[in-house]
Amino acid sequence: MSVTRRARNDLRTKAIILHRTKYGETDRILNLLTPEGRKSCIAKGVRKEKSKLAGGIEMFTVADVVIHESEKTELGILTSAKMIINYMSIVSDLERFELGSKIIKMANKISESVDSPELFSLVNQCFWALDKRLNLALVENYFLLNLMRISGEEVNLHRDTSGEKLNIETTYAWDTLENAMRQEPQGNITANHIKLMRLMLTSPLKTVVQVNGYEKLLDETLFVAKSIAKST
Repeated sequence: MSVTRRARNDLRTKAIILHRTKYGETDRILNLLTPEGRKSCIAKGVRKEKSKLAGGIEMFTVADVVIHESEKTELGILTSAKMIINYMSIVSDLERFELGSKIIKMANKISESVDSPELFSLVNQCFWALDKRLNLALVENYFLLNLMRISGEEVNLHRDTSGEKLNIETTYAWDTLENAMRQEPQGNITANHIKLMRLMLTSPLKTVVQVNGYEKLLDETLFVAKSIAKST
């Protein structure tokens, strides 16, 4: 378990920064993504030059944090923040920075209504992949498919628009109105595309990247993922 109670009302856990807002002269209000869900807190004095909290609340990092929580307010107080993993090489590449920022923005939005440890794991995996310079389309594809699954809008990879089970010998096209596969003799979606998407929804990203030739399948699978995300 990543979470411990150090003292009454003190929560120690891992965290990813979702959003930072300047508050007063030296403070910041933070939205943190943790395995226990989203936490909002204030980091007092963090904008001071010698603040011990500053290094632990950088974007694209995972930190070990302690939050003092109060029953009187939803806004906790960040009392400790120590960086565990630094994915800051993401910011050195514009395309990776833009995708990383998109991931943070979407995760921040869905965390308002979804408390799932899988969301923290998903964002962490995608940061790792961006930092390791993995295929951008794969990272976005993996994130979108799993984000929709976590939010309850999982892509239908079992039956087509007619209600029939998907067949390995049949080709399909993605029906954006039905959000399902439609049988299409000249369709671009094959059994290999479906297998790859199923693997993305059931396995860690580190496993998916080991599939030979996955790059050739990403145009079609990313189109499906974006269509699902756009419709929600």
